[in-house]
Amino acid sequence: MNAQKPTPDKEAIALLPEFERLGLDRITLVCTGAQARQAQDQLCKAKAWGFDTESKPTFKVGEQSDGPHILQLSTSERAWVFQLHEPECRRVAGELLALEGVAKAGFGLGDDRKRIVHKLGIKPQGILELNTIFRERGYRKDMGVKGAVAVLFNQRFIKSKKAATSNWANARLSEAQLVYAANDAYAAIRVWQALDL
Repeated sequence: MNAQKPTPDKEAIALLPEFERLGLDRITLVCTGAQARQAQDQLCKAKAWGFDTESKPTFKVGEQSDGPHILQLSTSERAWVFQLHEPECRRVAGELLALEGVAKAGFGLGDDRKRIVHKLGIKPQGILELNTIFRERGYRKDMGVKGAVAVLFNQRFIKSKKAATSNWANARLSEAQLVYAANDAYAAIRVWQALDL
């Protein structure tokens, strides 16, 4: 049995230099059908995307989420944040996720997959759970984006707790929400590239 490879703890990660994130100039908010088709044209030029979703948090016991409300897809150059309340936007997002031959890499995607099937009525193709790759390479059970960035780049990935628990169903997303959402997907594609998959 191979010894597990060590992963840095929170204290060690806190000392690392910051991972360079995408700024608003490289993030596109997609909330209309026309914008969704433009994004689709750009995304289809890449062979892999970083991928994540966000849903409005539920706080009451037994409350069911009607998410995802946001879909994030990213190349190593730019990220697109799709708002899924507009029908045409939702349809294009579904087409992208059902597209075969494109890897869609992310962390903790089990819940995302179930919600996508329910909300978009499609079966996502090419979903790649990056935690599984790290497990296969001898790391602890769940690496997560922060651990992966620390191990591969020796850098600290910053995630805003406030943005994470914000209302993703809002018609108008804040700049903080856009940066948070886009960079989750962006970090995933950078990790995918570094793993040389």
